[in-house]
Amino acid sequence: PMMEALAVFNPETMQAVPADGETMGEIMVRGNTIMKGYFKNPEATAESMKDGWFRSGDLAVVHPNGYVQIKDRSKDIIISGGENVSSVEVEGVLYKHPAVAAAAVVAKPDEKWGEVPCSFVELQDVTADIDSEEIISFCRGELAGFKTPKYVVFGELPKTATGKIQKYELRKQAKEMS
Repeated sequence: PMMEALAVFNPETMQAVPADGETMGEIMVRGNTIMKGYFKNPEATAESMKDGWFRSGDLAVVHPNGYVQIKDRSKDIIISGGENVSSVEVEGVLYKHPAVAAAAVVAKPDEKWGEVPCSFVELQDVTADIDSEEIISFCRGELAGFKTPKYVVFGELPKTATGKIQKYELRKQAKEMS
């Protein structure tokens, strides 16, 4: 077989998550087509392989019918005051705002909470009279308080040649703001 198995595990316990469509875990795979390791990087190999499973970094839920639904990337989860905040969920709310053309949410280091959501927003119309308070209060109407962005940075988002938002650049910017 090419792919021996795909499972969604709690990354701490390595136990399968229940098929309830809500409990999030990490997608892990194993089989003879999975890589042996990262080239000349034993640390990265050890980090991504556990008990013979390759840790994908993709967070997902399993539905009662067995379907696996990807929800986020583990490196994009923000841990604020011990609560997990999905950047994808917050971005989904930002995209509902009629003035927002593009949005990305990353963790900004915070003394009190560890990390807080920081949103980077590209507006449809750069001359629009929109401030961070309007964006934050819009999000507050749709999200729990701890998930609401604490900071909004307006401007063009850094993108790859194919148009993918470069979150690593935004993480760097958020860290520098601290």
